[in-house]
Amino acid sequence: MSATTAVSTAAEARRVRRYHLALIGVALVILTLSLVRVIAGTPDLTSSGTVAAALGLAVPIGLAGLGGLWAERAGVVNIGLEGMMVLGTWFAGWAGYQWGATAALIAGLIGGALGGLIHAVATVTFGVDHIISGVAINLLGPGVTRFLSEVLYREGTPAAQAGAGITTSPTLASNPPRVSLPLLSSGPDWLGSLEAQRWFLLSDVAGILRGLTHQVSVMVILAVAMVPLSYFVLWRTAFGLRLRSCGENPWAAESLGVNVYLMKYIATMISGAFAGLGGVFLVFVTTKYVEGQTGGRGFIGLAAMIFGNWRPGGLAVGASLFGYADGLQLRSSQAVTGLFLFGALLLLVYAGTRIRALLTQDAAGHGGPGRYTAIALSALAAVVFLWLWLTVDDLPNEFVYITPHVLTLLVLSVASQRLRMPKADGVRYRRGEQH
Repeated sequence: MSATTAVSTAAEARRVRRYHLALIGVALVILTLSLVRVIAGTPDLTSSGTVAAALGLAVPIGLAGLGGLWAERAGVVNIGLEGMMVLGTWFAGWAGYQWGATAALIAGLIGGALGGLIHAVATVTFGVDHIISGVAINLLGPGVTRFLSEVLYREGTPAAQAGAGITTSPTLASNPPRVSLPLLSSGPDWLGSLEAQRWFLLSDVAGILRGLTHQVSVMVILAVAMVPLSYFVLWRTAFGLRLRSCGENPWAAESLGVNVYLMKYIATMISGAFAGLGGVFLVFVTTKYVEGQTGGRGFIGLAAMIFGNWRPGGLAVGASLFGYADGLQLRSSQAVTGLFLFGALLLLVYAGTRIRALLTQDAAGHGGPGRYTAIALSALAAVVFLWLWLTVDDLPNEFVYITPHVLTLLVLSVASQRLRMPKADGVRYRRGEQH
């Protein structure tokens, strides 16, 4: 066997192992949620309504995160996702009330891509600091949309007569259709009947499946399909390899004939288009453009991308986590307290796995005193969460509302220990320079 074949076989084995570990992790999470649901008596934890709400709330976050992923894999830091989402919402609302859902989708993509183009011109062509340019776009997006609203939606215009105001567009002419998955959620609602039985695990799985397959918007299906599609393009095509090389070492890519400027422009405009698509989804949910409807989802999408270690699969997990927390707080404040018990159990499982790994390392002579810190902190946090679940009956609405944002900070603080960003992310590039 040649060395190349051996390396390829080992890489494939690692991918299969990661896939199996991911399946085991999903099964463990569902089992833990089912156990918490029974112990805490909070059916909303795994209800189809919560899952459907979580899916809808995760989509704009995930799309914004995909936008950040495309840009940063090409070496362009994009914290202007929020402003690009705002542009997507306005253009979608403006086109959607006149020509329907398809026009809204196309206009939102164009609006977000225009924001990406501005960011690319500033950072790639003129060498502006990426953070400064992103902040400027976050300020520019709401300002431009307010100006356009005052011009096109002022009193006496056709849009105003159709119900528009300075902060809102008229209602969309049409919305994307909703579909149910054959066998699972079309015909007799056997998943709903099974969910209503409240059996351990079986009803929880039925509720999750029903929430994921019953009356799902075509827009959601399109957004979910973007995750594997992005992975395929970025990691399985020559175009994706050239794009990622610009984020790792643009000077080496240049020496191999890659047009680094073009790749960065393409990636940043695609990034803006994804953020704009997230804005389009928000417009479809509310059936109109409303000023401020992004609600910081561009920033949370950026956090989901970082949590996912700049990879589509991890990004999807992060977006789902934030969407679930947001959906749960909308459904029931009592269910949010059940997350304390859920967190305590997960932390105990994590501490157990660390103890097992530590014992293995000690037996091999690789242990160290610093490795006990993570175990101690995990156990302490588990005790605190368990105490909160036992003592707090109902969280005040203010704390329930900020749950997704607190969860964002906690997840990022934990995930930051294993992150590996593209090496040239945010680095100023000039053709022909030595680096």
